[in-house]
Amino acid sequence: MIPAEFDYERPVSVEAALASLAEHGENAKIIAGGHSLLPMMKLRLATPAVLIDIARIPELSYIREDDGDIAIGAATRHADVVDSALLAARVPLLPHVAQLVGDRQIRHRGTIGGSLVHSDPAADMPNAVLALGATLVIAGPSGLREVHADDFFTGFFESAVGPDEILTEIRISDEAGRAGWAYEKFTRRANDWAIVAVAVSGGRVALANMGPTPLRARATEEALASGQSIAEAAALADAGTEPTQDMHATRDYRRHLARVLTRRALETAAAR
Repeated sequence: MIPAEFDYERPVSVEAALASLAEHGENAKIIAGGHSLLPMMKLRLATPAVLIDIARIPELSYIREDDGDIAIGAATRHADVVDSALLAARVPLLPHVAQLVGDRQIRHRGTIGGSLVHSDPAADMPNAVLALGATLVIAGPSGLREVHADDFFTGFFESAVGPDEILTEIRISDEAGRAGWAYEKFTRRANDWAIVAVAVSGGRVALANMGPTPLRARATEEALASGQSIAEAAALADAGTEPTQDMHATRDYRRHLARVLTRRALETAAAR
């Protein structure tokens, strides 16, 4: 299908983008890579009157060390995450997971910030960022504010970014980045959305597609912290989850996958 008619703006700074959002209000949508928004527009599930393109704002695309942490601009492409030597050395979970996002064309256009704000519970990057315990920096009319990954994903396709705000940066502590890590993803085809995925970083375990948002496997985390074995902790991975049932998997099968993949991920992380 063809999207409804819309106007297009390309601001040169975050301040200009925020001004455009303020001017157009609910009629405007932010776009970067477009892989989340454009399909919805083609199906007329989203009909913004104005698209505000932030993909080429220089201050939103970078990967660098900042005061001991790793900082990633929200408009940084997945392909740049994959190729980053700094991330490979300091936060290896992220480039590993970015390599699993879609295909080469998607990785060279899609952005890490776009994936996080879209908040698809089956997506890879939200799950990885949750496992890493990242901090998300959001710009708005009142300035900058920080939201921990635990509080960022608020509902099905919903995030803590307000309609007049822009996600600008992802910050990961050096300790979290260097922790033992692993990622397990079960799909029908290599570049599909996860039927279930598990991300592990240190003592944090995150689950994709086991509820309306990416979830912490808290029962598993608590079991590990109390000294239980990996097998015992992994058997609790689906506790408190709300998996859906669809053409790809039943609820019980998703629960089974969560337990199996969590055990595999924990074993891999422990060996690193």
